Amino acid sequence: MRQSTLFVKTSKNLPKDEISESARLLLRAGFADKLMAGVYTLLPLGFKVFKKIEQIIREEMESIGGQEIFMPALQPKENWEKTGRWQSLDILFRLSAGESREIALGPTHEEIVTPLAGRFIKSYRDLPFAVFHIQNKFRNEKRAKSGLLRGREFVMKDLYSFHADQADLDGYYEKAKLSYRRIFSRCGLGDCTYLTYASGGSFSKYSHEFQTVSPAGEDLIYLCPKCSVAVNKEIIADVKHSCPQCGQKDLIEEKAIEVGNIFQLGSKFSTAFGLKFSNEQGENRPVLMGCYGIGLQRLLATVIETHHDQKGMIWPAAIAPAAVHLLALNLENEDAKKSAEKLYRDLRTARIEVLFDDRIGLSAGEKFAEADLFGLPCRVVASARTLAAGKLEVKKRSDNKTDFLAPADLIAFLRGQN
Repeated sequence: MRQSTLFVKTSKNLPKDEISESARLLLRAGFADKLMAGVYTLLPLGFKVFKKIEQIIREEMESIGGQEIFMPALQPKENWEKTGRWQSLDILFRLSAGESREIALGPTHEEIVTPLAGRFIKSYRDLPFAVFHIQNKFRNEKRAKSGLLRGREFVMKDLYSFHADQADLDGYYEKAKLSYRRIFSRCGLGDCTYLTYASGGSFSKYSHEFQTVSPAGEDLIYLCPKCSVAVNKEIIADVKHSCPQCGQKDLIEEKAIEVGNIFQLGSKFSTAFGLKFSNEQGENRPVLMGCYGIGLQRLLATVIETHHDQKGMIWPAAIAPAAVHLLALNLENEDAKKSAEKLYRDLRTARIEVLFDDRIGLSAGEKFAEADLFGLPCRVVASARTLAAGKLEVKKRSDNKTDFLAPADLIAFLRGQN
């Protein structure tokens, strides 16, 4: 991708009410645009990050047997009345669809997936299975002030699993925990994200969250140094300031961002919709369910909150918008220009993702500052001076060391970084 053809530009002017560092950096770098509180457009480079996160999640859901579907965002009032949530859910967007019909903009999809599953589940032979989708959600958040960390419209991955008995649900639930750990690790959050015990509400004694330690977090968690799990402050009275897994008393208080959650729903929604199956003895039993969610924009923003410095973002390689930021300097020099263009073509031929700063009329300092702001894993500088010496200036965004490589060695070097 040529930076000269990007229709968006970096900016120094930010909305005064933007308080999260991740939103400030995304807006400054032209990765995102704010439409209104809690609603953002992802621009080309930001959308590339989003799609890589989406693909990681998709791969991990398929690895535990999830089958991808796509469910509607428009949902009938009747389904929400069956579960009692039409009136009780305060974040629900309710719309009029004609004179006598009301619908909801879906904040979640239990009310849709449960009757959908009922069309296909008849006996124990139809169980277990799991479906997931990655789709827009709409929530009338009263506190949409933390950028992409808390949005009113966002994309979420929902996985729903269906089981004949508690043992099968428990087994799948453990697989989902491991899959979530892999997702956060692949996105660069493995060292600072903890399985966290939280309230199960009306579903069970506990649910589980995945909380990433960050000063930007809205939650308080208590970390167990012995077994590396945590407890959300909302239940700490229930566990008497001790780890529910090992009993450790000396827990460490931290602020954290919830990046995922998983619940054992049991028969709550299957009972509401009459979702039953016939067991081997011919008896009708309610289907047991689990649900597992990740907000993609929140995950993207959390990566920035934990991977940035005073200069800008620092993207983990697996989700960076490109592997290399190639900066061409001295483009008025014809030889330097030809060499930089050839290098760009060679990188693309080698299938290395590259953002090529081929813009004319900017100083080296301006290009360096934008490269630091964008935060791609590796910066390569092609200038008349270095090219004349048969070298390229190469620097990783995550450290201050600068190396000089021959152009012929660059591709092998970059492949060795992944």
